[in-house]
Amino acid sequence: MRKVLRAGVAAGLLALLVAAVASGSADKASQSSSTLVFGAAADPVVLDAALISDGESFRVVYQITETLVGLKPGTTQLAPMLATKWAKSNGGRRWTFTLRRGVEFHDGTPFNAAAVCANFNRWYNFKGAQQSSSASYYYNYVFGGFKTKGAKDALYRNCQARGSNVAVINLKRPYGPFLAAMTLSPFAIQSPKAMTDNDADKGRLTSDGVYQPLGKYGVPGGVASGTGPFKLVSWRIGDKLELERNDDYWGRRPSLTRLIFRAIPDNAARLQALQTGEIDGYDLVEPQDINTIKRNSGLKTLDRPAFNVGYVGINRSVEPFDNILVRRAVAHGLDRAAVVRSFYAGRGIVAHEFMPPSVPGYSTRVPKYAYNPNRAKALLRQAGLTLPVEVEFWWPTDVSRPYMPNPKNNFQAFAASLNKSGFKVVAKSAPWNPTYLGRADAGTAGALHLLGWTGDFGDASTFLDGVLRSYKQFGLPENYRLYSALDKALVATDADVRNALYRSFNNASMRDLIGVPYVHTKPALAFKRTVVGYRPSPTTSESFASVRKTG
Repeated sequence: MRKVLRAGVAAGLLALLVAAVASGSADKASQSSSTLVFGAAADPVVLDAALISDGESFRVVYQITETLVGLKPGTTQLAPMLATKWAKSNGGRRWTFTLRRGVEFHDGTPFNAAAVCANFNRWYNFKGAQQSSSASYYYNYVFGGFKTKGAKDALYRNCQARGSNVAVINLKRPYGPFLAAMTLSPFAIQSPKAMTDNDADKGRLTSDGVYQPLGKYGVPGGVASGTGPFKLVSWRIGDKLELERNDDYWGRRPSLTRLIFRAIPDNAARLQALQTGEIDGYDLVEPQDINTIKRNSGLKTLDRPAFNVGYVGINRSVEPFDNILVRRAVAHGLDRAAVVRSFYAGRGIVAHEFMPPSVPGYSTRVPKYAYNPNRAKALLRQAGLTLPVEVEFWWPTDVSRPYMPNPKNNFQAFAASLNKSGFKVVAKSAPWNPTYLGRADAGTAGALHLLGWTGDFGDASTFLDGVLRSYKQFGLPENYRLYSALDKALVATDADVRNALYRSFNNASMRDLIGVPYVHTKPALAFKRTVVGYRPSPTTSESFASVRKTG
């Protein structure tokens, strides 16, 4: 979801800042057996769990806060977290959670049913700027409405505290992926007292539509209070974010006493910092760097299970791409196999639909479009066009994503194959955030654009609704005819029925060519060999509580 699209929000000028900072004290910290220094791709945007939508905020918030429902490490299988068990009733409209006893927030206040309800009610009662998707993207995505805006269409009805250890969430309608969605960090339970005392609900939208917290909760120099295995100590943009072990943690106490995140936006700089010992590990390893890491006896790579898709978006509101023949020409004109072979170091597979094969609802019967320049030219002529057909093609700068380690390489290869297939590519680029993402969301990133998605939980909705509901991006009408299958799947509670609907949608969407998926990747992380116990998650929901250093 957006945690991947929004990652890199704070990157920009930090690339130069951090390169200078990550030395000296960082090197000393990384030498300690009880301190781990992690090289992040950017600073977090905010640490108020309800307001996060970027990957680096997710990574840190996952250490500080916890959700009612968790994931079995390394998988998308549901597991108890703050709730020890749960039950569905009233046709999927009522969810009863039995809560873990004896848990406290970092500020010493008790975790209980009243705290759970306070968090759910907080989200539902967001007002003004906090209702913006730039603030509460995931609440908007899952619950769809607030008490003062869109209440009629909202999924949430109310929360009831039955004693101190049972919380009942009542929904207005069944929602198939509800439990899976509750594993997302934006639905983590935070201390009501800490949020109230530090004005967590004060904020505004800037002139460019970005949400800006105005209180002291979840911001640099402020506080954040959850129930997680680590507590916030300090956060300075461009320097470091430091956590310490929560010695009162309800679960197994972490081996690490300190956890430090340093923002190093540049891939090469992160690799160098690992090689010189300034950091202990980092994510988003570029495929071409893997052999370098493997040749170093003191370093190692870890595989993250494939849970993403890279795609070329087609905006059919731009003529002549409203013509299915032209969209088919694009599909046949993209040499997807060559891109995957050339730029993913054996860690990618060619994608044929907008979700990876591991997700239930994947279809083996979608139409497939092999690279065929002659077929592409014939389709363009059949559409009545004179060759070459000019096409504006956008790609993002200053970013690396798991599905797109080097956007420029992908763009150049695709442009070359399209130019051989009856098109004349006009190159356009923009910084990742906010310009490129803003253009893509608004449907103003030309006829073609590079983008991608990493899922959040083990359900097809995280890909199909997450990507393809962005109708402006693809030049679709808001009531696009194929959305009805997604609507039906969202309220179906029977897994077989839901998966059949998703398979049908995948077949139809690839016949209509909303866009052209081209890769699913298995991203890599890199660590010192002395770091053990890290379990990569498909959804990047990784706790450092199990991590230790052997030297």
